[in-house]
Amino acid sequence: MTVTATRTYPATRAYRTRVARISPLSEHFVRFTLADEDLQFFGTGGLDQRIKLMIPRADGTMPDVGLFEEPAPPMMEWYQRWRSLPEDERNPMRTYTVRAVRPAEREIDVDFVLHGTEGPASAWASAARVGDELVVIGPDERSETGGRGRSGGIEWNPGEATTLLLAGDETAAPAICSILETLDERYSGHVYVEVPTARDVLPVATRASVQVHWLPRDGRVQGEVLTEALRAWGRDHGAAVAGSGTVRADVGTEADSEADADAPLWEVPAEGPHGRWYAWLAGEAGAITSIRRHLVKDLGIDRKCVSFMGYWKQGRAEGS
Repeated sequence: MTVTATRTYPATRAYRTRVARISPLSEHFVRFTLADEDLQFFGTGGLDQRIKLMIPRADGTMPDVGLFEEPAPPMMEWYQRWRSLPEDERNPMRTYTVRAVRPAEREIDVDFVLHGTEGPASAWASAARVGDELVVIGPDERSETGGRGRSGGIEWNPGEATTLLLAGDETAAPAICSILETLDERYSGHVYVEVPTARDVLPVATRASVQVHWLPRDGRVQGEVLTEALRAWGRDHGAAVAGSGTVRADVGTEADSEADADAPLWEVPAEGPHGRWYAWLAGEAGAITSIRRHLVKDLGIDRKCVSFMGYWKQGRAEGS
């Protein structure tokens, strides 16, 4: 009797995509439509799905760390190969969120924020042309542990809550817009998005009864406008939320530590909140941590109702 082995697929894999379209959205936002035949297997539940982008080196090349071996190596194996490369050979890698997925068309959309050429991702996006290659590391639909709705990299988890608070800077705008598009009429609440200028306000459709506030920074310090808006929200709504039946938890966690510069700046509830209220915060780590601390420590909101993600940290490159 011949036994046919069943092929297994890792939860995440590399896609060798090429730029199919470039669509400017605003003064600082630009959408890249990436295409590859294998994107038919890109599995995601949408929402705030994170991916890794392997940015080409200055000469346009990419190091070989085994991403396209058969069978594909586990993530930590190729990642360690990448980390062990000499600095002048290691290409940049950055984390982004997927704006849209179209498996039937073998396409995904990724929105970039252009902020000059000092950062490698913005520099690449500023110069990229249709046909350029970009390696995307994301979920595989065929995986038993990943795939649509089961993959890692999705933190949005409101549980039973239908009253929401979403807040973030421009790096969180694609995820926030994607989340809003999935919400139905059951949901209400407030959304705050800090963007570089008034010309960066993006159209977004949602069936939810949420108030969406776009907050142009217009040259002010990163995170300042967002922090002010969330403190104003706290004065208007914080007492009602803190008294809505949630129980204030111990707030002395390492995520609140100001003394340790390497303390985790990412915390999500292991399970969705069991109350009616949920907050999702993402963006620059210092600003988001400060906002989360205000909600939990100052207003007394249960930290189990708050997901916060430091997407980036001022003055520190990803992976450094």
